[in-house]
Amino acid sequence: MHRLLLSSRQTFGRVSLKTLVAPPSTFLSAPSCQLTCTKVFSSDSKFPKSSSFAARHIGPSTVDIRVMVNEVGLKSIDEIVQKAIPASIRLTDELKLDPAIGEHELLSSLKEMAAENQVWRTYIGMGYYNCFVPTVIQRNVLENPGWITQYTPYQAEISQGRLESLLNFQTMICDLTAMENANASLLDEGTAAAEAMAMCYRQNKRKSFLVDCKCHPQTIAVVQGRAELFGIKVNVVDITPDLDMHEACGILVQYPDTDGCVQTNLAQVAELAKQKKTVVCVATDLLALTLLTPPGELGADVVLGSSQRFGVPLGYGGPHAAFFAARKEFIRHMPGRMVGVTKDRHGNMAYRLALQTREQHIRRDKATSNVCTAQALLANMSAMYAVYHGPRGLQRIGQRVHNFARVLAKGAAEAGFELVNPTGLYFDTLRLRPTKPMEEIRSRAASARINLRFYDDRATIGVALDETVSEADMNDLLRVLGCKSSVAELAERLSPDEGLLASPLARQSNYLEHPVFNSYRTETAMVRFLKRLENRDLSLVHSMIPLGSCTMKLNATTELTPVSWPEFSQLHPFAPTDQAGGYRALFQQLEAQLAEITGFDAVSLQPNSGAQGEYAGLRTIMHYLDSIGQGHRKVCLIPMSAHGTNPASAHMAGMKVEPVNVTRTGSIDMRHLLDLTEKLSDKIAAIMVTYPSTYGVFDPEIREICDVVHAAGGQVYLDGANMNAQVGLCRPGDFGADVSHLNLHKTFAIPHGGGGPGMGPIGVKKHLAPFLPGHAGHDHLNHLAKLPVSAAPYGSASILPIPWAYVRMLGPDGLRRASEVAILNANYMMKRLEKYYKVEYRNEAGFCAHEFIISMNEFRKSGIQAVDVSKRLMDYGFHSPTMSWPVENSLMIEPTESESRDECDRLVDALIRIRAEIDDVVQGKLPSDDNPLKNAPHPQSMVCSSHWPHPYSRELAAFPAPFVRPENKFWPACSRIDDRYGDMHLICSCPPMSSYKAMASSTGRLQSAERARSRDSSSSGSEQSAVQEKSKQSARECRKRKKLRYQTLERTARREERAIEVLYLQLD
Repeated sequence: MHRLLLSSRQTFGRVSLKTLVAPPSTFLSAPSCQLTCTKVFSSDSKFPKSSSFAARHIGPSTVDIRVMVNEVGLKSIDEIVQKAIPASIRLTDELKLDPAIGEHELLSSLKEMAAENQVWRTYIGMGYYNCFVPTVIQRNVLENPGWITQYTPYQAEISQGRLESLLNFQTMICDLTAMENANASLLDEGTAAAEAMAMCYRQNKRKSFLVDCKCHPQTIAVVQGRAELFGIKVNVVDITPDLDMHEACGILVQYPDTDGCVQTNLAQVAELAKQKKTVVCVATDLLALTLLTPPGELGADVVLGSSQRFGVPLGYGGPHAAFFAARKEFIRHMPGRMVGVTKDRHGNMAYRLALQTREQHIRRDKATSNVCTAQALLANMSAMYAVYHGPRGLQRIGQRVHNFARVLAKGAAEAGFELVNPTGLYFDTLRLRPTKPMEEIRSRAASARINLRFYDDRATIGVALDETVSEADMNDLLRVLGCKSSVAELAERLSPDEGLLASPLARQSNYLEHPVFNSYRTETAMVRFLKRLENRDLSLVHSMIPLGSCTMKLNATTELTPVSWPEFSQLHPFAPTDQAGGYRALFQQLEAQLAEITGFDAVSLQPNSGAQGEYAGLRTIMHYLDSIGQGHRKVCLIPMSAHGTNPASAHMAGMKVEPVNVTRTGSIDMRHLLDLTEKLSDKIAAIMVTYPSTYGVFDPEIREICDVVHAAGGQVYLDGANMNAQVGLCRPGDFGADVSHLNLHKTFAIPHGGGGPGMGPIGVKKHLAPFLPGHAGHDHLNHLAKLPVSAAPYGSASILPIPWAYVRMLGPDGLRRASEVAILNANYMMKRLEKYYKVEYRNEAGFCAHEFIISMNEFRKSGIQAVDVSKRLMDYGFHSPTMSWPVENSLMIEPTESESRDECDRLVDALIRIRAEIDDVVQGKLPSDDNPLKNAPHPQSMVCSSHWPHPYSRELAAFPAPFVRPENKFWPACSRIDDRYGDMHLICSCPPMSSYKAMASSTGRLQSAERARSRDSSSSGSEQSAVQEKSKQSARECRKRKKLRYQTLERTARREERAIEVLYLQLD
């Protein structure tokens, strides 16, 4: 029994185990043999693992690394790190993290952790509801790398799929809310409300904002937190028509409110507000609007809320897509991104991000918002949910939920509960005052594993129903309330003259009439629709996305797998904390990991985007300064090399931005910094430093910069957007930073999702820890700041297993190697390209960090600009690098560690070939206005057209390099987008089918045909007029027949709906 229980025939590697079978006395009595045995058992060469995650994650092989190091003229990867990173900040010790574990081991560990989460039936509400995620959407969108690894659709020609889907989202929001315009998502309902308040303030500059006391508590808290630093006074009141609003910039009303009550006086409130020129904001529920009169028809100026219950898991608070809709006059002040309709250079309808001059990267401290990452992936899921169900399906879900609420109200009344609802109208939520002891209800609910909302007054409870509620669930709820009747018995007593549908607020207007919401009822059709959109977008499944400052690295399948597990996806953010033991352990471990990696003392996981992290970090600084009597400090120093969102975030934090110059090498100008600190020493609150800078270099004087600012009484905020070059090599907390945010969707492998989700947790030094964002109801988040920056306590909690898994599978060695290879890849590519393009910035040793910038200015005289190179790269199968930022007319390239040497070479080869094409234009071999760059990209429709007037071949247009072959060619979905046309003819919802024809007729080719027809018609005279009149008469008769047929179908559909409603009432 003491022998090794292995067959003598088994072998591991090349070593037979026959020689290892020996009694323990042999090992104990023979030191040499014991040493040999120990070596055998501890050596990976004898018992090799199948593979390590680091080898799967990091692109270049060991041989590739040697070749690349040699290409840059050095001997080892360590030498490159020494050349790139200042010696004064380099780590000398290994990170104190657990060693790396394998993928299967990690999933087992996460399963054990997930098992500590208890998934109860939860009816808490407060803006979060369980829902059924259609499996076809979960598998083909949420779990599909073709959808989740896309970047924000700045390059519209290779982003038409998700742009179309986001336009569907905007259309869905406009239709349901009855508003004229909507954006493509915000972070959550609370931050959407805060953005609404800021927009109201910009409209009339009044420093008062009225919030209805019946708004969701977390929404009120986020608004109050945002208002603090804007200097806006938030008054939480009972908003009624007789309220004095003349000094308020805006009002915020919840409809239905947090207790479930549907206000009947919203139209009167809106009318009074309009008289006082006060902006009316309404937070609402999309499912309720399938039955309720929409806010747009009641006078709302802004409508906002969460689309979570449209097919997005609870996820312990996120990620979810908020929505924001407004009247036409507010469109240029709306926060977030908007998708608009435009045309390409051939006149075909296409989509693009509209009004991009509003973007914070461009407007900086004049930006209307600092929103960068939104929730595009979740917005797409919600839009697909509406496409999947259609208007009738959504209405049936809404009716079912409402009828269940009516049954529950009747049962509660029978059990002696009082309905706390001034109007008596509700959709899905009831606030009840029991006559029985509250503890008795708590006990029965706990026994049934049911979560209810227990109000702070300790006298009332809330029950919010959702689409997942079954008849069995309802019977359990009735038993918890002490009702003896069953659902079936109570349903028989419902009167058709009661409820929302019998009230004056019953919805009369139609919605979601566009064909996209009425064409995909079968799964076959739905899958094909999803795949058609996916195929129009370039993502990481196709090729490298070398966007500088965006870190588009591998999003490993193992990291993403737990996101869909019920234990992580089905927890309500305000469920009792003792039901979230797994999440609690995950948060504690992730906070410890990030603190060790950054050198900070405390971490907040609440900010749910990088921009939110910036705002949270600056707010933390301001609260700290105020606590030590330095609240007068308002100046934020921001180097010209800082990340684009920094000035906008500083503005939101109530700071005044003071720019700091940079040198020709991209480093901060120390002389200018010293002058500013001397001049503004008693006013400086902070400096925001992106490190390494967006110019792609590690500033050698970073320690001195921190010391200078500290000496002036300020704090150092280090933007962690470029943390991918630091992990394991240096730590911000060690070289002087006081606070930093981390983009988990960059450095720590959360996918970008086509424009979100993201996470931006902040790390701080000990003196700032008490001022981190708080959240009511979570004692361990009850910091001095108290007020949150996000609606949920842990932001987008359900995607936090991804960075945790990333750190655990790489371990300290893998994390360090990932950073080293990221720096190596960038320097290797830079070295190969420097013969063909001017490299803008390097350090004094001639090296860059993890990204570099190449300039296109030398080609400007020949008419070639960065945008032309950007579009031409699409023909080679690549997404463009970051274009014209931070340096005008340039490309910023970041390969990340996940890309292999072969992939790096392909991009370099493409850029070299493009340089040859540029030379042909410069030398006059190709016209400056008709060449492969100016006409790029070349979609399939263009290349296959019978008309080819260009002085270069179709093959050069479509297959410009040996590695671009028919079997791997990615075709852009359209030719170059006309940005100017899109902004001048702004359409931000699905256009009617007639507009397709109208847009096509605006092209030069069709205009020529139109002129030809006009000439023909003038020669035909009255005969042509008679034909036209006959055609018009025929069209009128056709429309009349269609209208009659539609009315007949409508009557039939209504009869069917009434029959279905009866069936639902019977709850069969």
